[in-house]
Amino acid sequence: MQVLYKSTRGKGETVTASMAILKGLSEDGGLFVPTEIPKLDVPAEKLAQMTYQETAYEVMSRFLTDFTEEELKNCIASAYDEKFDTSEIAPLHEANGAYYLELFHGATIAFKDMALSILPHLMTTAAKKNAVKNEIVILTATSGDTGKAALAGFADVPGTRIIVFYPKHGVSPIQEKQMVTQKGDNTYVVGITGNFDDAQTAVKKMFNDRELAAELDGAGFQFSSANSINIGRLVPQIVYYVYAYSRLVGQGKVKAGDKINVVVPTGNFGNILAAYYAKQMGLPINKLVCASNENKVLFDFFRTGTYDRKRDFILTTSPSMDILISSNLERLIYRLTGEDAQKCAELMQSLSEGGEYTITDEMKKGLADFYGNYCSEEETKETIHNVYKNSDYVIDPHTAVAAGVYKKYLKDTDDHTVTVIASTASPYKFTRSVMDAVADKEEDKDDFALADQLSAISGVKVPKAVEEIRTAPVLHDIVVDAPDMPDTVKKVLGIH
Repeated sequence: MQVLYKSTRGKGETVTASMAILKGLSEDGGLFVPTEIPKLDVPAEKLAQMTYQETAYEVMSRFLTDFTEEELKNCIASAYDEKFDTSEIAPLHEANGAYYLELFHGATIAFKDMALSILPHLMTTAAKKNAVKNEIVILTATSGDTGKAALAGFADVPGTRIIVFYPKHGVSPIQEKQMVTQKGDNTYVVGITGNFDDAQTAVKKMFNDRELAAELDGAGFQFSSANSINIGRLVPQIVYYVYAYSRLVGQGKVKAGDKINVVVPTGNFGNILAAYYAKQMGLPINKLVCASNENKVLFDFFRTGTYDRKRDFILTTSPSMDILISSNLERLIYRLTGEDAQKCAELMQSLSEGGEYTITDEMKKGLADFYGNYCSEEETKETIHNVYKNSDYVIDPHTAVAAGVYKKYLKDTDDHTVTVIASTASPYKFTRSVMDAVADKEEDKDDFALADQLSAISGVKVPKAVEEIRTAPVLHDIVVDAPDMPDTVKKVLGIH
């Protein structure tokens, strides 16, 4: 069965998977969604015998139907190799009454590696398939993790360049150091004086700028995206939920067909949308628990049916979730409208022009799969402390937001279904926040000294990703205002 892709705001025209990956965003500003969600027709017992790579092929081949078996298997083999510090790629760790799905064993110690280590291979394969002659320029805004993972994925990949914009004062010191020390002749990192939403809005605007596209084309370039709006990011994320379920079956923790709950800390809604798609494929998921930090725009949406970004932007200890415009929610909204692209486009227009939209009662019924809640900064810190005290297991602030919300879910529902918590970053990425919570006191050491201290108490070796940047020189030091981003792109590409 061929799966094609259409825009959430379009007139129903379809493109192949490879074309959707190349474009990143549809010309009408919409996101690409599959014309139908394929069924996962492999028995759980059979999946339980498979490696991560084999599972990835089973899931991804159902969505990326214009890739040949050989092409897709090559992409998978190139992505999930010794870049990961565990052969399991995404191990499950039982702690504190739940199973933590560790998605941080890749090159940049955050879950974005799971998709961004394969996206460059999918993209360059897609370019060949579609006889693209232009150099592909990956344009990305990051709230901390996407940037480094995309840079690591695309560094020195022939036929590509990558430009990453990040909020200069909105990421952790280790996140920033990871980006500004990035090697690679085709990599560019630029700080902006605003917040993540400013960066993301400017990037989206550049994607929709026809004049800029024509100018780029004349110079032999075309834009594509490594943000989670790219379907080539979303499809690989579905894999790890299927893999987690198959491990639970393989370990006898659940019987094939038994339901599980999944808890996901999310800002941009991509990671939890992947779990929702896994459920649509037939994975036995009961509840999708959506965990927010103090920027609780998603929690308010689930509670009221109104999505309202008109609020103060709060900088928290879980910066990858400091987001007020959850781009991927549009894909869910599109499904809730009954795939009515015009209705979806109207809602998105009202968000960009008036800062909010409200869904109908009928659409709200479609949210029954989800439970939303949030954790305050204090609760996040407390959760890190308690999980360490009770289970001798150290988690990062994003994972702690999820664990804290799971505790609230249990209190609200008394639903003790076996639960998987997406653990989205290594505690080593946020050593200061983690050590403050675990040691119960402010530390005045630098982040690397804190990493050594964390290693001593957790018994987990300091990851290579942190060791490498300890003494690495800063290679990128440009900072611009958000309105100057298009000029910066032209300058980087040598177009004047």
